Amino acid sequence: VILATVDLGGVRAFRAGMSSRSMQASNSAMSYPRVMAAISLSAQQAQFDFSVYPTRPMAVSLHSPAEEISLGPACWLWDYLRRSSLGGFFLPLSGGIDSCATAVIVHSMCRLVVEACQRGDIQVLADVRRMCASGDNGGEYVPASAQDLASRIFCTSYMGTANSTGETRARARDLAAAIGSHHIDIDMDAVVAAIVGLFALVTGQTPRYAVHGGTPAENLALQNIQARLRMLLSYLFAALVPWTMRGSSARSLLVLGSANVDEALRGYFTKYDCSSADLNPIGSISKADLRGFIEYARDHMQLQVLDGFLGAVPSAELVPFSAGYVQSDEDEMGMTYNELGVFGRLRKIKKCGPYSMFAQLLHVWSQAQLTPRQIADKVKRFFFYYAVNRHKMTTLTPAYHAEAYSPDDNRFDLRQFLYNARWTWQFRQIDDAVERLEKSRGIVIEE
Repeated sequence: VILATVDLGGVRAFRAGMSSRSMQASNSAMSYPRVMAAISLSAQQAQFDFSVYPTRPMAVSLHSPAEEISLGPACWLWDYLRRSSLGGFFLPLSGGIDSCATAVIVHSMCRLVVEACQRGDIQVLADVRRMCASGDNGGEYVPASAQDLASRIFCTSYMGTANSTGETRARARDLAAAIGSHHIDIDMDAVVAAIVGLFALVTGQTPRYAVHGGTPAENLALQNIQARLRMLLSYLFAALVPWTMRGSSARSLLVLGSANVDEALRGYFTKYDCSSADLNPIGSISKADLRGFIEYARDHMQLQVLDGFLGAVPSAELVPFSAGYVQSDEDEMGMTYNELGVFGRLRKIKKCGPYSMFAQLLHVWSQAQLTPRQIADKVKRFFFYYAVNRHKMTTLTPAYHAEAYSPDDNRFDLRQFLYNARWTWQFRQIDDAVERLEKSRGIVIEE
């Protein structure tokens, strides 16, 4: 209960100072009698009691976006975990910044839980002991540190293939060691080869990557095999790793996803890959805000290992690298994550469609030396992929929503989930506007 002493005379004076109230009262044709009631909202003697004074205003404390990411999703995860009666979390840790951010949010959760236990919070301590009880004095357990708690309730796994690099494997291992999670390093090549071999046995043809002469369809299918295997293995290990460690009394783990809002809007993820999970703490957060959070965590949680993630180029690592080709998220998407963040805010917050988005960006991005045609191409590319991949939005993992630019919640979004990707009318209006602008500037486009 929060109590405050309020000066009722000041409240009355504030209300009387509203000119609209006075004007309405003076224009009223009816008169209302004043009724004196034998009651008072405050004690009569308080009017001259000098020990009673109005409560001073409290300064409003606003968290930065990085602090909000550190605290909000962490509390959400803990509340979900304790209500689920399960044993903790499992996270596929790829060595990229998205899964890194999810792991650090769990670390922040562990820090908050340990602080509550040290303050003597009986409810939190009871929840911790219930999760960790497994015959090894779990009923008397008090976490000594965030890493100590994580070792009991958090399992991470690097699921690599021949296409994975040593850098991402090392980053995943080092981060797991820093936050104290139980870490598993898996090579999936044998499973991938078995699936490809089965397809070759049935059809008589073996798919190849594009760098080996394969078609785009072959290249995409081989990537999706790896991505979807990670989802399958995540649920297998989440169910059985606790059993291998604690026996029949162990509880299974909740699987965490780590797809950010930009990838969801663009549709740059594999349907039913490891983005499909039980919970996704970063599902409504942009890549730019996640980078800000990682910088904050590095400095405020003493996690210097995060420097390696901040400098890494985002890559799915699903195809073989060569001297002339390195897979990059932004190259494959045809747009940067910063541009995606701008598109997402204009689409959701400003309610922009293709033409209105182009009109707004024309005034903003022209300052970055982009021509109207370049801006038009970027806007049309975004809306094309947003339309053709919108079906993926119906399978998004339940996420923590705390941003105005977050994707539409598919449980309450009653619009069609497939749009006409040609956007015939809107794109024609954009093209007409570009032509008018180019003519006014004397620009001639050669066919």
